[in-house]
Amino acid sequence: MILRPPDILNATILIVDDQASNVQLLEQLLSEAGYINVSSTMNPVEVCALHSEHHYDLILLDLQMPGMDGFQVMQGLKANSDDSYLPVIVLTAQPAHKLNALQAGAKDFISKPFDLVEVKTRIHNMLEVRLLYKKLDGYNKVLEDTVRERTAELRASEARFRRLTELASDWYWEQDAEGHFTNTSGPVMEMLGLVHTAKNVNGSSVDGLSNDKSAVASISHDSTTATPEQANSLNGWNEQERKVLQNTIDARQPFIDFSFSRTDLNGNVQHFRVSGEPIFDQSCRFVGYRGIGIECKAPTTEALVQ
Repeated sequence: MILRPPDILNATILIVDDQASNVQLLEQLLSEAGYINVSSTMNPVEVCALHSEHHYDLILLDLQMPGMDGFQVMQGLKANSDDSYLPVIVLTAQPAHKLNALQAGAKDFISKPFDLVEVKTRIHNMLEVRLLYKKLDGYNKVLEDTVRERTAELRASEARFRRLTELASDWYWEQDAEGHFTNTSGPVMEMLGLVHTAKNVNGSSVDGLSNDKSAVASISHDSTTATPEQANSLNGWNEQERKVLQNTIDARQPFIDFSFSRTDLNGNVQHFRVSGEPIFDQSCRFVGYRGIGIECKAPTTEALVQ
């Protein structure tokens, strides 16, 4: 970010001092230096309202004024402004007030009586920092808006992709990081050999693969129970293929056209092909898994693509 001399000379400046001579001196000095947007007030009560209306780039603030001193003005500015940056240079003849002013939120100070070179230098430096701060804040807002727009576009694109994917496949599924299903389309549970309401050892219901070692799967109408390996065998699944698929999902690896099969109760062999990938959020944190699958008419070659 680069500031040009006109950027600084076009900055808005407010002079606040109850002494007319000080106001006139600062106005003349700033005018001779080329600043063109300089205004002033001798009433400190007006400062907060003026700043809310004009959003000054710099306020030159006298500390000792009747009715409302500079410290009270700074408190009002901080309370009434959304801007966390307080663009104030205090004017004071009291050395003891300088530290208190900085602690109250002022960014710099100018000693009285004025040293003209010091005044010009401090004002220029302060405006340079202030305007760079405003530019950075503007860039951040543009970036936030851009990210928000791109995120909305991405979500819309993902929704379109999901609809097309569901149309082109026999089933579609999404799981969260714990393996619970969050979105399904088609006979996912049957085709992947999944048990939607498997029973945990403590009797509670869980979602997951039927070879989950923590689950006892119900596999018959008379509620007979079996081990996960027995469940796969009785349901006709090829146990070796199922283990490869499960290990790939557990490793959070993507895979394309993985083939597996099962033999139904009539002795017919069914062949399936499935593809899946892990899901990560913007912080690269794993948040789940998603995939698609189809039933094949003939066996296909098993392939795992990472």
